[in-house]
Amino acid sequence: MKEQLPLLVVATRNSHKTDEIRSMLEGVYIVRDLSTYPEAPLVEETGTTFSENAALKAVSASQCIPGIVLADDSGLEVDALGGRPGVWSSRFGGEEGNHSKNNERMILELKQAGISTPDQTKARFRCVMVLAQKGKILAEFSGVVEGHMILEKRGQEGFGYDPLFVPEGFDQTFAELPGSVKNSMSHRGRALQKAIDWLQAKERQI
Repeated sequence: MKEQLPLLVVATRNSHKTDEIRSMLEGVYIVRDLSTYPEAPLVEETGTTFSENAALKAVSASQCIPGIVLADDSGLEVDALGGRPGVWSSRFGGEEGNHSKNNERMILELKQAGISTPDQTKARFRCVMVLAQKGKILAEFSGVVEGHMILEKRGQEGFGYDPLFVPEGFDQTFAELPGSVKNSMSHRGRALQKAIDWLQAKERQI
């Protein structure tokens, strides 16, 4: 009889994020998110860092969901904008999770700053992931991918700022690259690999 894969619950209701993580863990973990657990409370992300927000979400969800819970907080840091939008990436355009408005504001601010070349638009995606169980933090991991911004959206894949972000070493945006390529180098993919390495090492010790 085939052994069932272990379950990993991601503390999010963002289906794009869940699908991205699920595709990275295919054949390794069964991935579910908070849409399966309506009893999990909504958490206000009041932290001023990615680490604080990821911890808030992981701890809250793990208090009412059995097993280990994974939460992440991630965003875009643009050097020319003083590191903004950072932890406010998902609501940069004024409406939580509105990717179109976020991208519109990003393009507007970059144009207003009078910048256009890759050297002037250096940026990075940063992700912090936290594992928690029974309301306690187990571990924290981070991942970063460097690149630059462009001033016109390109590509149909991915979500968020992907159509405006060109990763280092590529000419295509994240939204133009196949999902498998993006996931192999993305900030979330890098942080997730560290988290999975930690989980599997922990399982071997049991």
